Amino acid sequence: MAELVYFTGPMDCGKSTLALQIAYTETEAGRSGRLFTEGDRTGLAMITSRIGLARAAVLVEESLDFWEYVVAELSAGQRLDFLVCDEAQFYTPGQIDQLARIADELGIEVFCFGILTDFRTAMFPASRRLVELCDRMEVLQVRPRCWCGAPATHNARTVDGVMVVEGDQVVVGDTGASNGVVSYQVLCRRHHRLRMTAQVAKADPTPDPLPFE
Repeated sequence: MAELVYFTGPMDCGKSTLALQIAYTETEAGRSGRLFTEGDRTGLAMITSRIGLARAAVLVEESLDFWEYVVAELSAGQRLDFLVCDEAQFYTPGQIDQLARIADELGIEVFCFGILTDFRTAMFPASRRLVELCDRMEVLQVRPRCWCGAPATHNARTVDGVMVVEGDQVVVGDTGASNGVVSYQVLCRRHHRLRMTAQVAKADPTPDPLPFE
C-alpha cells in the first residue's frame, strides 16, 4: 500500500535536499511524479537546497485541491506514482487530508517535508495534521548545530540578530543574519528559551547566570 510519510526536522537539516534526492531516485527507477512547494526561500515555484540543488515545482496556494489536481492529471492520461511535497508546514490541514486520501484511494506515494514548530515553538496546523495522519514520521538525522555547538532543535526568528517572539506565524525568510530583514537561526532549546542568538552572545560574552541566582 502507498504511504503518507512525513520527513521533519529543524531548519538547516537537509529536508529540501532529501526531497530532491527522493524525487531523483524515484524518477531513476522509472516512476513518474510531481513536485510541490509553498514558501520556498527563493519566493519562486522551486524546491531549492542550500547546497545548490534546485528543481521546478508546482506552487501550493491555499486554493489548490490536491485531490482534484491528481484526478485531473490521471484523467488526462498522465502517470503518477509519487508526490514530493516540500515546505508542507505551510499547507492547510485540509490539503493534508487530501494527500492522505490520495495515498489511500489512488495508491500514490506521498512524501512530505517540513518543520514541526514555528519560531514560538507552536506546531504549524499542517504539521499537526501530518503527525495525526501520516503512516510514519521520519526525523532527519542531519542535525544542525546551535551557535554554542549543541544540537539545534528550535527555529528562532530574528531581526538584526535579535530574536522576536511575536508576529505572524508564516513569514518566509532564510537562515543567516540580514540587516533589518526577517531571518532565522536554529538554536538549542536552552538558548531559544533565553532568546540568546549568535549575535546577542557575541555582544555579551559573559557566561550565562546560574539558574538559581
